[in-house]
Amino acid sequence: MTTRLTSYRLLLIASGLLSVLTTAGQIRCAEPLTFAPVNVPSRVEWSKFPAFSLPTAFTVIYGAPRFSGDENGPLTHGFNRVRIGKAVESIGTQQRVLEWSGFAYGLNQPWETLESPWANDLGAYRARWEVWLREQSGGQTNAAGQFILPADVLMVDIERQIDTDVGILALKTNAAIPAQYRALSDAEFVQAYKRDMLALYAEGLSYIRQRADLSRTMLGTYSDTPIRNTYLNVVANSWADWTTNPARVSYLTKESGGQRVGGAFYDQLSFLGPSAYYYYDYGDPARPNPLAGDYLAYMLFQIEANRAWSTKPVIPFVWLRFHNGFNDYPKQIPAHMAEATAIFPFLAGAKGLWLWDEQGLAERQQDPLVAYDRFIYGLYRLSQFNDSFRGNYELVAETNARDLMNDRKPVWRGVFADNKLLVAAHNPYASDNQQTVVPIRYKTWQGSLTLTGREVALCQYDLSLLATEPTLPTLRVYPNPASRQLTIESTAAGEAALIDVRGRILRQFVLAASTPLVIDTAGLSAGLYLIRANGVTKQVVIR
Repeated sequence: MTTRLTSYRLLLIASGLLSVLTTAGQIRCAEPLTFAPVNVPSRVEWSKFPAFSLPTAFTVIYGAPRFSGDENGPLTHGFNRVRIGKAVESIGTQQRVLEWSGFAYGLNQPWETLESPWANDLGAYRARWEVWLREQSGGQTNAAGQFILPADVLMVDIERQIDTDVGILALKTNAAIPAQYRALSDAEFVQAYKRDMLALYAEGLSYIRQRADLSRTMLGTYSDTPIRNTYLNVVANSWADWTTNPARVSYLTKESGGQRVGGAFYDQLSFLGPSAYYYYDYGDPARPNPLAGDYLAYMLFQIEANRAWSTKPVIPFVWLRFHNGFNDYPKQIPAHMAEATAIFPFLAGAKGLWLWDEQGLAERQQDPLVAYDRFIYGLYRLSQFNDSFRGNYELVAETNARDLMNDRKPVWRGVFADNKLLVAAHNPYASDNQQTVVPIRYKTWQGSLTLTGREVALCQYDLSLLATEPTLPTLRVYPNPASRQLTIESTAAGEAALIDVRGRILRQFVLAASTPLVIDTAGLSAGLYLIRANGVTKQVVIR
């Protein structure tokens, strides 16, 4: 933290604003907390963290292991809902979450065995669904005969559909598919599959809504979101394409015309639960996996791309282990990944988080849950800025998630409220001791954070004094980044200076009002510089 604050003070000195801004308490970074990492297996050490909470507008779900003696740990440390098990628990209904796994399993039907929507015994499925609802409700019903579920959130895990046209067409040669469908053309077969699978998914949710009282229970499903993608194809399309092209939208969440998000299944969802699980570890520090650093942009993509298509709350599923489809499973993710995962979703517009883990895995693996330490610590740091998320607040993102991944850039996201800008910054591509200066911009204000290695910075800037200075002249500096030449242009005449990040004045110039001045930058070392003129300061990167 010392390096970051010192660097920022130097920038303020160079811009002539230090005395004003520090007096106003311009920078407030999250207070650190020293704790020893857990070193025994199958334990989450809640007691080493102070009790804290996050804004009630966020749905923060603990769906991970719970061990003897820590049943209430999640609810006093950032989480406000807990996945309930089979045993009767003392926590209130508004703090309970139900996971309905195996929704389409257990009957050996084509939906389960082939991921096919045809020739399924829906009567058998309805009977099975009825039993589950009765068991979870304890047989309690309302005046209309609907089961009363003891939970604030119900998540249905279906996962029995084929996403791609190629995968769908592979079914066409299967003799178990009814002959009338196999006789269709390829295009007709794909169209029929998507239409009937959507109807089957909608049938499942419709049955729940008919038979259960969901007046006080949010209903969602796992990963059935408008944008469903694999880890590797985020950069295959432009951000504009991901967020405006209906061809990118899952057929499960499309209206019948295929041009808009909606339809019989989507319309029944109370929230969207994209999967933001991770796949690649950093591995050997000398030769890290080249895809490991993409993890944060990937998670932000799941949130921000779906928010572009839907106004429903986005509550992503996160896992503190690597996905079980890859070699690193069930290894826990590194500490910086866990901490960033706890912080960044909220600054990207998520309305909560669902921390998931495979039940019983911690006991089988007998590994100290060190990633849980850092995840809880991340939530604790975020809780110090709860006021940033109350009332009306503005999300600030300079670069979209797809481009961050494509360009392998450091990541920052901000929240602006009450003239204060809360910023989280992280360079997932950095080496252990690498210094990274991350420029931060909001409208006409500019600042920066200096990161060491893969640290996760969380700081708030008080911009109230800057907001009262509308009379400053306009300063333009271009191109930015620059290589051999830089043009400076101000709406007012006066002196200008080129300053390095240590606050040293390297060159001085005289500007005429609204007259471009071209300076030679070929002899400058690559890095971040400042141009100051008439009380206005701009950052510029020299390549």
